[in-house]
Amino acid sequence: MFTFAQNFLMQNKYPQKPGLDFILKQAFFYWNKTLIFQLMFSIIYFGIVMTVIFFCDAKYGVVGEYIETAKYATKGAQVYTAELQKLLATDNFQNFSMWLIGTIIFLYPLNLGFYQIYRKIDLGEKLELGDLLVGYNGLNFFKYVGYFIFWYVIFAYSIQTIILGIVWVFITVFVAPIMFFMNKTIFESISLNFKALKMYFVEIFVCVVVAIIFKYIGFMLFFIGGLFTFPFWNAMIYSLYKIIFSENN
Repeated sequence: MFTFAQNFLMQNKYPQKPGLDFILKQAFFYWNKTLIFQLMFSIIYFGIVMTVIFFCDAKYGVVGEYIETAKYATKGAQVYTAELQKLLATDNFQNFSMWLIGTIIFLYPLNLGFYQIYRKIDLGEKLELGDLLVGYNGLNFFKYVGYFIFWYVIFAYSIQTIILGIVWVFITVFVAPIMFFMNKTIFESISLNFKALKMYFVEIFVCVVVAIIFKYIGFMLFFIGGLFTFPFWNAMIYSLYKIIFSENN
């Protein structure tokens, strides 16, 4: 695994802030250079998710029940909400949800592969499809799955207030690459992320918004294109990470 120096630029080594145009161009450069990996990521990700949904629906019949519940939308928001709450409270829906959440957790380490891929591009090294699975190597799987479970539990509760959910996303946006490159713990990574957020808030905010929009725009404009744009978030995070965190050779 490639390692970054332990020195974070909060240690009185602040470089001059780069322009947003540079960060965005760099993110699109990484994305454009790895389109085949973007496609493979999406095929694996959605292929597994859809397979789980298919088999779980065959067992629990939740999709059909949701379609029936959706018909109540014509009778007003209050009626629809009441019927939806009944569906959400059923054992079948709870079991279906647990399977789906478990699948998403299992697939999270797939994102870590992009950090290795982008780093190899920087070093001029040959890319391999196996790089995409680096997050599943050895103890890496348990390390990143453990982090994502921790992240998801807090997000699931905080997003109910919307604002707190958004805040949680921002204060953890660099945790995965920090853990990956610096081998930091979850809480050490969050601490460094928070310091970076205070210094680069505007840059991080704008880039995160752009990343989220571009991530899903492929599905809205041309569905198949979403298979290429869905993993774009990782390219943006890596581009920001390179600017904010120092490397000591």
